[in-house]
Amino acid sequence: MTTINLTAEMFRNEIFDYTQNKEWKFKGEVPALIDFYADWCGPCQMIAPVLEELAAEYGDKLKIYKVDTEVEQELAAIFQIRSIPSMLFIPMDGEPKMQAGALPKPHLKEAIDKELLAVVS
Repeated sequence: MTTINLTAEMFRNEIFDYTQNKEWKFKGEVPALIDFYADWCGPCQMIAPVLEELAAEYGDKLKIYKVDTEVEQELAAIFQIRSIPSMLFIPMDGEPKMQAGALPKPHLKEAIDKELLAVVS
């Protein structure tokens, strides 16, 4: 698995159609992580290879998307992205959670395991 560049149209089709719904309802089949970034952002460039490694490590248990905030300004506005990188953790059930900043790989893994992949009994 590798990271997936996400457009607003893909977001509406695969994640959540904000033009049709007000209540959050995740459309995905596995949890997702969305990285809001810009090409000129140093911390974003530092975290990009980490996200590629995580995409390979988690395989089909998790989808990792990337949103270029310069290109996809509509998505950046909807999620009120004020600083980059910002990560949106989307569990199968429940509300997504936003985390600003470039987290180190161990912290990202911990957040993915706890927030997205934890089995609720």
